[in-house]
Amino acid sequence: MTAKSLRMVWEAGAGAVVTKSLGLQPRTGYANPTIVDIGCGFINAMGLPNPGVHEYIRELSSLPDREGMVIVGSVYGSDPGQFAEAADIVAQGGVKAVELNVSCPHAKGMGAEVGQDPCLVEEIVSAVKDTIRLPVFAKLTPNVTNISDLARAAERGGADAIVAVNTLRAMAIDIEAQRPVLANRVGGLSGPAIKPVAIRCVYEIAEAVGIPVIGCGGVTSWRDVVEFLLAGASAVQIGTAIAYRDLKVFDEANNGISEYLAGKGYKEVKDIIGLSHGA
Repeated sequence: MTAKSLRMVWEAGAGAVVTKSLGLQPRTGYANPTIVDIGCGFINAMGLPNPGVHEYIRELSSLPDREGMVIVGSVYGSDPGQFAEAADIVAQGGVKAVELNVSCPHAKGMGAEVGQDPCLVEEIVSAVKDTIRLPVFAKLTPNVTNISDLARAAERGGADAIVAVNTLRAMAIDIEAQRPVLANRVGGLSGPAIKPVAIRCVYEIAEAVGIPVIGCGGVTSWRDVVEFLLAGASAVQIGTAIAYRDLKVFDEANNGISEYLAGKGYKEVKDIIGLSHGA
């Protein structure tokens, strides 16, 4: 996601924007094909392509009027030291918070391969918190037996919020070619198909930790946003829906939430966060 596209999303009505996940060194990612539309979402195996955190920060610095934007810098690494170093660099680039991608399901040696271990998640978060003074969000994988264990580990490490969830491991096979569609074979499923899983994860995490939860996964409408809020999310991310609905999804979500709150007699979004837990 370029700096220009971040600006477009911000101007479309998003409350904050999250960068592409950045590493210490440039990464080309996997060969094509890297994405397939399966009707109920997308499976992608991009391989974390990015120009490297140094180059991306230079690009962000050239963005006009960026001081008024709320930018969250996403970083990845293969160990606590790499996460901390990348977070330190992106923190100096004017972002308001740092998101730790410990959950990419198809990047070898990083992402979910390190993010499935609660002890390592705690170490990564702790290393980053010891390095920067910005809020730190840990983005977790749903590809585990108990995601609450990971959330508690991140909280112990000092995370300021949990982001739940990243994509689900998935694949598609071309029946004519009789081989997997993606060059990497396995990718991450996003879009409407994963929303029920994401809702369940947010619900469980909200009961397991005392820090805010940021919900994501399968949001396509304001109703989906409200469902995440009722499950316990304090904020909601929108990604794949941009491909389905274009940038109007943000304005529609904002208006729909406002009408829902007014219709139910609530004054603010915080009034409905986690209400389903008392049902």
